[in-house]
Amino acid sequence: MDTSTTSASTPETEGAVETRGIEPVPDHERRGRVRELFPTWVAANISVLLLTMGASLVINNGLNFWQVLIVAAIASAVSFGMVGLLSVSGKWGGAPGAMLSRAAFGVRGNYFPGAILWVARFGWETINAVTGAYAILTVLNLVFGIKPNNVLIVVTLLGFVACTFLVSGLGRKALNLCNKYSTYLFSAISVVVLVHLIVKMPWSDILSKSPGSATLMIAGIGTIAAGGISWVPTGPDFARYLPHSASGKKIVGTTISGAALVLIPMVIMGGVMAVGNPSLANQNTDPMSFLGQVLPTWIAIPYLITALIGMMLINSLSMYSAGFTAQTMGVKLPRAMAVSINALISLVGGLFMMLVAKDFIGQFIAFLTLLAVSFSAWIGVYGIDMARRRKLAVRYDAESLMNTGRTSRYWYVGGFCWQAMTAWSVALVAGLCFTKVQWFTGPLATTWIGENGLGWAATIAIAALVFAVLPAPKETDPAAADAPRSEARQPVEVG
Repeated sequence: MDTSTTSASTPETEGAVETRGIEPVPDHERRGRVRELFPTWVAANISVLLLTMGASLVINNGLNFWQVLIVAAIASAVSFGMVGLLSVSGKWGGAPGAMLSRAAFGVRGNYFPGAILWVARFGWETINAVTGAYAILTVLNLVFGIKPNNVLIVVTLLGFVACTFLVSGLGRKALNLCNKYSTYLFSAISVVVLVHLIVKMPWSDILSKSPGSATLMIAGIGTIAAGGISWVPTGPDFARYLPHSASGKKIVGTTISGAALVLIPMVIMGGVMAVGNPSLANQNTDPMSFLGQVLPTWIAIPYLITALIGMMLINSLSMYSAGFTAQTMGVKLPRAMAVSINALISLVGGLFMMLVAKDFIGQFIAFLTLLAVSFSAWIGVYGIDMARRRKLAVRYDAESLMNTGRTSRYWYVGGFCWQAMTAWSVALVAGLCFTKVQWFTGPLATTWIGENGLGWAATIAIAALVFAVLPAPKETDPAAADAPRSEARQPVEVG
């Protein structure tokens, strides 16, 4: 039998470094708790870029305080609601999302969406690495008066990437520990920032601002939600150690609440800061330095350090999942070493953005828009596949997930599920047609969907609709069907 790069029998160690790769987690190792997801999704949103995006809602979209609050609440509920829903498949199959995706697209067909998700992950990690490096540079400037230069940029970016590589390489236990304490730290410093804003900001001007249009509110929801959508394919990665008995509703609720705890206040704070400092939304090259202008030094420095830790964890979570994607794509390296590929690419990309490119925020928004569309096509197909598997006694076959040969249940036709591939391709092309960014305008970008920034939502709907109306795929009857089944192939209950 053809198998993936890592044996399904590889044990999960009790030490600091996680050795398990893409192979499904057996039942006896499923000792995770749903509550562990809360700090994970808190940490995934500790990004100062949310302040800049919140400011953009006020300055560029013309929204008032209450509209910003509504936009942030809806965006977090929609995007991380999808993260939570699809995370449930992680406890069903005990495997990363990139691996479970083989069941939907076929063992060969999965390479196509997998490649796009992998490339998109490179971009996300590069953005985070650049933001983290800028945070270090800003702290050095505020504390020691050291001005940025090319050598310092290289050193800070290299240090940031090295730290994220170390944490993500250690694996799940290290990430859970870091996420837990970063949640406490960030919550404490955020309270200090909130108190300062309450005391110092011109609240009469903030609350009396006239509302913006509903169209720009919808567009704002799409922009803020794009960051959450980027986490949807990796949601199962952090739920794969949960037992089958874990509640699906609790997984969804914990995911949304963890993300909303950070996302909503940071977007609102960005909007509030923008009233006192309108230039906040136009930090095109350095998205961090504004904090030294808006906040007093004694608050700005610890807040930047806390945000720096958060951005390191965001990148670590992303690299952790990227290692699984690399293995699923055929990279013959252990998970920890597969992470090094993403670390190297984010370092090179980060150097380009900091030393060559000039418009960081513009590139960031353009990237988020394209990221949301590329991930949305996968989400639509994967969501329908999950809905169909909910009715099955055996939702995911562990042996067939690892088997890339003709005897896999997910071989379909030549290794491709043509229904899933068709739905994914049609939705991806349609989503791009609705998209408009700095350097690309789709032919349908001037329609109501395009003007309102709903290309990502249309992409999900088209992928789901096409896949749902096409004939339901029939899994291959493996030649070894009579072989003894593993524990992971036994029926499981819906939590």
